[in-house]
Amino acid sequence: MYQSFYRFRRPYLKVLGETKFVCQFAAHSLVQRRVGSGSTRATTSASAGKEFLTSDQPPTEPESQNDNVPKALSRPIGLASPPMPGENTGLDPRDWRTRRDDFFDYDKHLERRRHLTNQVSKPYFRDWSNMRTQKGKVFMAPSKLLRADKALYFPNLWGCTLAIPKDERDTTPVLHGKLSVVAVFSGTWAEQQTRTFLEGNEQLDAILRIAKGYLQRIEINIEQNRMKAGLVKMFMGGIRRQFSEEQHGKYFLVTQGVTDLMREQMGMFNSQIGYVYLLDSECRVRWACCAEALPEEKRGMVRGIGRLSKEFKKQIEEKDPSLDLWNIGIASNDIRMSVDEVVSITGV
Repeated sequence: MYQSFYRFRRPYLKVLGETKFVCQFAAHSLVQRRVGSGSTRATTSASAGKEFLTSDQPPTEPESQNDNVPKALSRPIGLASPPMPGENTGLDPRDWRTRRDDFFDYDKHLERRRHLTNQVSKPYFRDWSNMRTQKGKVFMAPSKLLRADKALYFPNLWGCTLAIPKDERDTTPVLHGKLSVVAVFSGTWAEQQTRTFLEGNEQLDAILRIAKGYLQRIEINIEQNRMKAGLVKMFMGGIRRQFSEEQHGKYFLVTQGVTDLMREQMGMFNSQIGYVYLLDSECRVRWACCAEALPEEKRGMVRGIGRLSKEFKKQIEEKDPSLDLWNIGIASNDIRMSVDEVVSITGV
């Protein structure tokens, strides 16, 4: 039995031996070629290094350094549809039957799976690593206002204010009908960046004081982490003392309802920096910037407020039905006088 098995295996062993010899010969030839080409490459690189060292031309900077310089915002940002109160509250309006049907819906499971995959694949320290260059600035402010017919809308957000910390309210009723300078941030570092736009600017302070009836300053603090949101609510009294009483109803703490898609549409690609938006009376984003303010960006924001004021005055003269002067709380003649003073300050 052993001899028969050996006779049966002998051809296979012979073929195996020939195959092994062929493989060894091929591997030896491959090593020979690699050694020869490696010596050639080494000689070539050495000669190239000598030419570089003997050259009198100074070394040029790599082009990759210019890739980190952000470009000016050249396209509209925002949502395509006008904001409505009650949107983006983060609450689930479904009843228990709809929730049960969605739970057994396979397509909904696939959609949820894709969403979780995108969340897991996102690097945790990506936003922090992007802070190394330009202090996290994603884009530069545009040199002029975005066109009104092409501009997109600022979303409706839902959160509590300093005036009534226990009750949530929508941002759209506060923004609609007035010109708004909106600062959006998440964290102390981002808040300090937005204050480089809003504080220490004498022209802006004068404009806010003169155009008090139709121009307002809004601050939105987005804290979707429950622990951080609880700490902010705990120290709400200290935050309230930092602002005047009339600003208490214009400081929002938003804890839910802000999705990743909404952040991308608003240009908030980095959650660790602050953003400043100029909105017209219809909640359209006409100017935006992020991170720390540059001198030319401060001047551009002031000029943008002047141009928006002129458009606002034109709307009043044409009796635009979208404006509610009773909601503004100031007579149209007083608005015209305020706009004229603002235009003289901004020089537009």
